[in-house]
Amino acid sequence: MINFVNLLRIFRVSLKKVMFNPQNLKSARLLAGISLRELQTRLGGLVSHNAISKYEQGLMVPDNATIIKLSQVLGVQPGYFYTVPRVSLGKIDFRKKSNLTQTEISRINEKTRLRVERYLEVEELLNISSKFINPIIKKIVRSADKAEQMAEIVRAEWGLGTSPISNVIETLEEKEVKVIEVDAPQKFDGLSTYVDGNIPVTVVNQNFQTERKRFTVLHELGHLLMNIPPTESKNIESYCHRFAAAFLFPASEVFQTLGKKRKAIAMGELVAIKEEYGISVQAAMRRAYDLDIVSQPTYKSFCVKIAKNRREEGLGEFKGVEKSQRLSQLVFRLASEKVITLERAASLLDLTLIQFKNLFSNLEEGTEESSYLSPISSFAHAWGDDEPEYSLNDLKTLNPVYDA
Repeated sequence: MINFVNLLRIFRVSLKKVMFNPQNLKSARLLAGISLRELQTRLGGLVSHNAISKYEQGLMVPDNATIIKLSQVLGVQPGYFYTVPRVSLGKIDFRKKSNLTQTEISRINEKTRLRVERYLEVEELLNISSKFINPIIKKIVRSADKAEQMAEIVRAEWGLGTSPISNVIETLEEKEVKVIEVDAPQKFDGLSTYVDGNIPVTVVNQNFQTERKRFTVLHELGHLLMNIPPTESKNIESYCHRFAAAFLFPASEVFQTLGKKRKAIAMGELVAIKEEYGISVQAAMRRAYDLDIVSQPTYKSFCVKIAKNRREEGLGEFKGVEKSQRLSQLVFRLASEKVITLERAASLLDLTLIQFKNLFSNLEEGTEESSYLSPISSFAHAWGDDEPEYSLNDLKTLNPVYDA
């Protein structure tokens, strides 16, 4: 165990010439999801909640012993309080019916800001320079039908055609949209914003079912891309819903699958659509209604029947995986090329060192040592003892350029 006195002495020396950043203290507290009084309690009465408030406002600076204790309670390194934030989020509007508390909103915002900050740091280390282009920036959206048209234009501009999209998150990341997954309450759907005015960011609840996650990410993309005038503010959510549904299940595919007019649609048909296009049964039926394939009474009847099974349990599932992987891939690259330490790589991904090593080396959870990192590579263990021996002729057949 590290001696507290020695840690404090090292800390004093290393941070002699740097300034305490009050914003980072508040950020760490918000990430922990605790109030000023709760933090006072967890500090064991070391300082009052009024003093903590003054620290966060920059009116007072905590002494080194207090900073060490704060870092232990909030789960951050002491040096975290001395770093300068790289980014600030643009305007964020949470959905009116989300019922999130202010503490939950603040925590989600901080998680988003911190993840984007790490994203940009990693890209900077790899000298990655990218520019996002909004293909519909000059289009004005004043109706749901126009929102549908916007989805068609974006798919066309991005070269997606009308086929099902296997991985929505991956598709957006390839187009320079930062997709952030956060661990949040079920009442949080997602949000979208621009960082530094030109970096698009969508955030989605990582605990959602795959179909809901796909729809939410595209709903937030609608917020980012569509130019909806203030006069249509009350319709923004419905327009973004239409955009997301049209993006997942284009009209041409809907008509080809369901036909032009139907008196009824079997649940089995909707489940098959869900499994192929990654759109929920409810959203698929809504597509049929929006495109005037089924009548209002038929749609209402469906809504009544599905009301008791909103989670669609037992109604199939999309087999694809929806997970943001790009940041992890970039961090693995940095670690592989030894641009950053494994410890720093783990920190960038919010993992322990052991967790990162296991992922880095593709080891099972709980494995403590990595053969990948040892002098003997994991590739050397790929050949089992029962593998056949190959003659020189065999090797030349397998690899014509082989030279013994």
